[in-house]
Amino acid sequence: MKSISILTLLLAIVVATTSCQTGPLVFQSDHISTDPIRVQRIQVHNHGKHTGISLPASKLNESIPALSKRFGDVRYYEIGWGDAGFYQAKKITSRLSFRAIFWPTETVMHVVGFNEEPASLFPYSQTHELLVTDQSLEGMIQFIASSFERDSEGEVISKRHGIYGESQFYEAEGSYFLFNTCNKWTAKALRSGGLDIGVPFKITSGAVMRDLKKQAQPHGLVIDPSPQPPAQR
Repeated sequence: MKSISILTLLLAIVVATTSCQTGPLVFQSDHISTDPIRVQRIQVHNHGKHTGISLPASKLNESIPALSKRFGDVRYYEIGWGDAGFYQAKKITSRLSFRAIFWPTETVMHVVGFNEEPASLFPYSQTHELLVTDQSLEGMIQFIASSFERDSEGEVISKRHGIYGESQFYEAEGSYFLFNTCNKWTAKALRSGGLDIGVPFKITSGAVMRDLKKQAQPHGLVIDPSPQPPAQR
């Protein structure tokens, strides 16, 4: 039994150190963040155990026109990626949680369309706002767009209605498991935009937010939630 435990631990270490190559993959580009002028606003939200990214809807619509048909003329999207069963479940069970963590599972994208300022939409979630360059936002959007599963005609694939607000689930690329979580997906998106954020060990939402606080962003804004339960999971 001891040898099995050691083998399991070694396997976990190997997976943890190599899982930054687990899909969706970080978008690589040499020109990201070369422009010193930061004119695009993005927000990263910590909803407790899960993180999501808010960004200008018009920019993502250019890469995924189907979103504008679904959501109309909204100002922002909040985007999240996660385990298909857990994310879409009406009731969270220990079986769903165990399966999502310890067994590679199918994934979904969660898209929320809205017009309010992102921080005000999630008053009970920690929000970190960043000003980034056009090139940086382009890299993030290319990563996000590549995270959507496509049909034979190259269109994104809709699933059920989302879990809050005007939202929708879509089929996604990649598998979810302990070392490839929704928070690692957020880190990959930020890394794709040229931000200096580590990817391999961003398993928790707290790890993502701690790295963001270290960013040298002169216009960065951290909004701490009030001491009440988070509105979203």
